[in-house]
Amino acid sequence: MHKSDKPEKLAEFTAPGMDDESAKKTIAILDNRMVALIDLQLTLKHIHWNVVGPNFIGVHEMLDPQVETVREMTDTIAERIATLGGVPVGTPQALTERRSWEDYSIGKALVTEHLMALDKVYNGVNKDHREGIEQLAELDAVSEDMLTGQLAELEQFQWFVRAHLESSSGELRTN
Repeated sequence: MHKSDKPEKLAEFTAPGMDDESAKKTIAILDNRMVALIDLQLTLKHIHWNVVGPNFIGVHEMLDPQVETVREMTDTIAERIATLGGVPVGTPQALTERRSWEDYSIGKALVTEHLMALDKVYNGVNKDHREGIEQLAELDAVSEDMLTGQLAELEQFQWFVRAHLESSSGELRTN
């Protein structure tokens, strides 16, 4: 599968009551979200390993539950893709070919630097999840509901990150 290829519906079935075209469109949206969440869980673990400085331990320990929850989200999406007759492809090469964003560029760095970058990552993931929800409203209520529940958790994770970057007056540190 190349970057421009869209995931195909390969099974001769889909969820009862859903037509093949709606299934294909839903699978494509879910595939995009699956790739983003796999990337997010790896990025979170990378930050977990490379964050240093004041508040290190609090951030280090905050990230592992996020990794686990995002991993579960990824599994839920992959299983939904299979339920609709698609094939979830999560191999490293296939993932990098299908992603449309730049790799996380920070190595070992201070808490604030990582959290400012992670806030931007969450901006993109959450915005794209919201767009996926809007598209799914016309295609598949089950997948729409699934992404809606995930977005609630992802937005809460971003709030946790922002709490480390927010001043007492409510200003968000962005650089």
